[in-house]
Amino acid sequence: MDMILIPAVNIMPILPEIALSVLAMALLLINVFSPGGQKSYLAYISFIGIVATAVLVASGWGTHVESFGGSVVLDNFATFFKITFLIAAGMSVLISDSYMEREGCNHGELYPLILFTVVGMMLMASGTDLMTIFLGLEVMSVSLYILAGFNRASKKSNEAGLKYFLLGAFSTGFLLYGMALIYGATGTTRLYKIAAIVGQMTLPSANIMLVAGMLLMMTGFCFKIAAAPFHMWTPDVYEGAPTPMTAFMSTGAKAAGFAALLRIFLLALPTLQVEWSQVLWVLAVLTMTIGNITALRQDNIKRILAYSSIAHAGYALVGFAAGNGTGTAGILFYMFSYTFMNIGAFAIIILVSKKGETNGNVSDFAGLGFKRPLLAIAMTLFLFSLAGVPPAAGFIGKFYLFSGAIQKGYIWLAIIGVLNSAASAYYYLRIMVYMYFKESTEEFEWISISAPVALALIIAVAGTLIPGIVPSFFLQFAQMAVKLI
Repeated sequence: MDMILIPAVNIMPILPEIALSVLAMALLLINVFSPGGQKSYLAYISFIGIVATAVLVASGWGTHVESFGGSVVLDNFATFFKITFLIAAGMSVLISDSYMEREGCNHGELYPLILFTVVGMMLMASGTDLMTIFLGLEVMSVSLYILAGFNRASKKSNEAGLKYFLLGAFSTGFLLYGMALIYGATGTTRLYKIAAIVGQMTLPSANIMLVAGMLLMMTGFCFKIAAAPFHMWTPDVYEGAPTPMTAFMSTGAKAAGFAALLRIFLLALPTLQVEWSQVLWVLAVLTMTIGNITALRQDNIKRILAYSSIAHAGYALVGFAAGNGTGTAGILFYMFSYTFMNIGAFAIIILVSKKGETNGNVSDFAGLGFKRPLLAIAMTLFLFSLAGVPPAAGFIGKFYLFSGAIQKGYIWLAIIGVLNSAASAYYYLRIMVYMYFKESTEEFEWISISAPVALALIIAVAGTLIPGIVPSFFLQFAQMAVKLI
């Protein structure tokens, strides 16, 4: 009788995912069997678990391990993005508890859902197979649909969840059809094998099935990163979702989308770089311009940051269009630093807003600089970084993104990026004008900064300033991460 051989499987590449999944399921059980009321302990356990997982992830720096037949890999690229996802999740957990308690929707399922979302993001960063990346995308997306509509008592939150679900499912169809066409053209879903087969083609750009698959995949991912013209869901979803979840979606999900895009296009389709760079050139210009121009007309601060998030996806696409080492490392650095400044800005929005987010307009920040000077200073730092003003990290990120485009010969793309960045300063400065130059109509007496929120703000300020003041340390890690994609 023949023996059935079970191949040895190295679980090291997915050990962080396993750890977070076990923690999430344990939290679900703890929530079920514990008495009702306060759920703060779930937030604390989640944060401790995220920190422990970050240590585990960081210990894998410098290694390259493939497993599951080449479907997943542990390398510096995956490690860098996983750290970014965990930072986004940890800060979102810190700012969630008091907000959810205030809004009356502090249900225990929140924190397991955040952890499952991170598991999906990690699979997207580690995946070297189209099916693995798609699995991670769906785990992330389904969790985010629920998080967007988590406040069941709010009509806006329900609308956000439904819109995100419908348009997300629609974009998933594009993505999966594109992957199917890539498989049909190459006969494999492994990224390395796709690269080898496409490299042997005499004229790959003439293969209609291959090019169509590439474009459909790009369309699906553009929905996920909120790139124009596939951005229409973003402002409504970001405004309606609970603010901590908006912060999480705008940073972690965007970074995960870019991780998968970079892995697929730079690893599997480098032969078609001329073709996809031209498409990305146009998408970058559209995304930056539409995001910034539309943000100029907004009064709701969450919608301003939503359109700002669209514009920032455009800046990252500038580095992607370049497709060289400088531009790619710039994307990693930018996603890392953007996590701190954006979540920090949303944390202050949470503190300033009242129950039901009834005062979410720019005018509601009037006089904050006099009544709550420390909060206003922190908000100013985050806004300056988002605008790309030195010495904040946002300036360094944009500098490397645009430098990559110039090195590639995309001079006009870099110029358009700089002009868009300058235009964005208007709506960021408008918020500052209200904070420092408008008379206050509120005493902001309701603002109460809990210890977790204070910790999140300290992390956000440090993460916004330090990479801007000493960027070489962080850029070195970003450059090491993209060497072996």
